[in-house]
Amino acid sequence: MVTRAGLEVPWLVPAVLVVVVVALVVGLLLRDRRGTTPVANTDDLRRVPALRAWRVRYRVLRVGVALAVAVAAVAAAVLAARPVTVQERTRELATRDIVLCLDVSGSMLEYDERVVATFEQLVEGFTGERVALSVFDSTSATVFPLTDDYELVTSELRRAREAFAGDDEDEQADVFRGTAGIEGQASLVGDGVASCTLLFDQYDATRSRSVVLATDNEVWGSPVYTMPAAADLATSRGVVVYALYPVDDDEFLGASTAAELRIAAEGTGGTFAAVADPGAVPTILDRVQDSQLTAMQVDPEQVVTDDDDPWVWLLYVTGLAVVVLAWRVRA
Repeated sequence: MVTRAGLEVPWLVPAVLVVVVVALVVGLLLRDRRGTTPVANTDDLRRVPALRAWRVRYRVLRVGVALAVAVAAVAAAVLAARPVTVQERTRELATRDIVLCLDVSGSMLEYDERVVATFEQLVEGFTGERVALSVFDSTSATVFPLTDDYELVTSELRRAREAFAGDDEDEQADVFRGTAGIEGQASLVGDGVASCTLLFDQYDATRSRSVVLATDNEVWGSPVYTMPAAADLATSRGVVVYALYPVDDDEFLGASTAAELRIAAEGTGGTFAAVADPGAVPTILDRVQDSQLTAMQVDPEQVVTDDDDPWVWLLYVTGLAVVVLAWRVRA
């Protein structure tokens, strides 16, 4: 980051300085003597100590007024020229795309809330990553597509978390809309993963692509994609799947559904972990960040801030000094 100070209108200060100097010179050369009256035999008065002290004070006060006016003029000129501090920031943006892919069948809502809550905190540290949220049951619905608008991301994640917590039925209706498109079927995991995989774009760009999947892999119905087939689709598109399985006890990690999910995720180059593990999502994000293929340089960003506080105070002080000194001269 490069920081420099300057003026928006730099020529204004030299122009005012020239005017001030000219005014002082003219004032010295053409001092107004019309108010003086010659009086004979007054030379001895110049040697009176009280009168000599008065004359010195009078001249000092006049010089002080002139200097105060000059400084005030310069301060006003600097303010008019707008002093600013310019910070030039060179940024690197991440080239990572992350799709948060959540099974919203009834058994998963508690775990989805945990995942989203953790993810909501992690987004605060993102710089350039694009994030999407997709939910599925018998069919899939995109809550928001890939975006690096983190204000939108944070707002939508908060809305999803509240929906998973069951606090707001209206929020649930919005977030879950479109996920129950096939009557009598639920938790079609393979189709959900395939839909999440198809959310990625910019395949001509060098970007890493990751799916963070939370599901119990309990399928109720006839999906188009099985979990292994969805994993093969992800691999063919360069997408890595990180699976989170909803268990509170390690003994359930040996279930066939867990084993299939582990094999599928690890087959794409991803990982398998329990949602109950508080470090699972941060660890996945660390893995995702390590998968960065390249950092994208963006044009330097210039931040311009006004830097006029010292000059404002100087103008206040010198303006007050002009008033006080002029009053003393008049007195």
